[in-house]
Amino acid sequence: MDEMTATLLAIGLVFVLLATGVPVFASLALAGVAGVVMVEDLDFALNRLKAFSYTQTAVYLLTVIPLFILMGNFAQKAGVGQRLFSVARKWVGQLPGGLAIASVLTSAGFAATSGSSVATAATVGAVAIPEMKQAGYDRRLSTGAVAAGGVLGVLIPPSVLLIFYAALTEVSAGAMLVAGVLPGLLSTLVFIAGIVVVSKKIMPDCHQTQPHYGWGERFASLGDAWQVIVLFVVVLGGIYLGFVTPTEAGAIGAFAAFVMLLCSRQARANLGGNLKDSFRSSISTTVMILMTMLGAGIFSYFLTLVGAPQYIVEAVTTVDLPPLLIIGLLLLIYLPLGMFLDAFSMLVITLPILFPTVQSLGFDPLWFGILAVKMCEIGLITPPVGLNVYVTAGIDRDTPLVDVFRGAGWFMIMEAVTTLLIFFFPVIVTWLPANMLG
Repeated sequence: MDEMTATLLAIGLVFVLLATGVPVFASLALAGVAGVVMVEDLDFALNRLKAFSYTQTAVYLLTVIPLFILMGNFAQKAGVGQRLFSVARKWVGQLPGGLAIASVLTSAGFAATSGSSVATAATVGAVAIPEMKQAGYDRRLSTGAVAAGGVLGVLIPPSVLLIFYAALTEVSAGAMLVAGVLPGLLSTLVFIAGIVVVSKKIMPDCHQTQPHYGWGERFASLGDAWQVIVLFVVVLGGIYLGFVTPTEAGAIGAFAAFVMLLCSRQARANLGGNLKDSFRSSISTTVMILMTMLGAGIFSYFLTLVGAPQYIVEAVTTVDLPPLLIIGLLLLIYLPLGMFLDAFSMLVITLPILFPTVQSLGFDPLWFGILAVKMCEIGLITPPVGLNVYVTAGIDRDTPLVDVFRGAGWFMIMEAVTTLLIFFFPVIVTWLPANMLG
């Protein structure tokens, strides 16, 4: 069979399998094997893929993924989210939409201890949504803020998705993590500004019911945020200054979070159960990520075998369009994908094809990586499969799912603003990595 026909059939098979409910990793793997068999034969496929699962996953860099996930689980059980929300509430609670702003700030802080978007949304939502409901907040705003705040977990280091991108594209994992800092802060600031604007329109008087705290109480409350500060300095500070590699930073961070768990009076009351839940969650999430990587690797091998990336690079580079416009058009591919796929699946399907094109056009891979992750963020709050929205709806069962999506819609506009700023001003991404000492 000719290569073009085999490629089209394999891609079509991926979507058919996904439509029938087959997991993403299995859909990619089966389509990849089928493609190799169509181009070569079954013996060739079995010979080339017999050790593929080992060579694809037995990579030193990937050990950082379970470490970051474990660190986040320990931090969650240690009650970091509750303390952060209490601190943020004292600082911004009196502002328009103050509790929604506090939930976003809590999400940003918790994201610095956890690389998971879902864990961030679930942890912050359990604390913030009851408080906003009691204060009479519009439910669209309260649930939208939690769902959107959770997406900061895949951008602010230690982000598992950034490590995933680095592993797929073979860029520096340390530089990739550092590159997420300023875009993460920018996203947080845009969310805060957007919440103030929306709050003044839909609930102008809600903030007046919140207590006002003096500056002494505010600064004193910062002591409750020490856990986040320690983990952020240990992990990201160590990587930025060149003292540790990302894997070593993950190990130190996981141990530090474990000590915090032991020091938490609340967590010690059920220490065995908390440890069991943390390890079980870390194992299941890590297996999911590695299986997705494995399936994507098999499909990528097929695409490379038929020369699909090279063909697309040649086609794109000969088009009479500005390179920046080409990148913009490529990024738009993530919008329809985000309606049906999770962030990891979007990256593994698109990067084998898009990344060679980005390199051939001469753009910074760190800059494109952050933009790709931003597009994945939008997918996490986009109907019909916005994962963070479903997590938030599960916490607040009194709010209809459609209202949660409506609330998230405001934040999709804010995400678009942030993405455009990063798109036109790459220095937001590249400045910190360019000044790393490691």
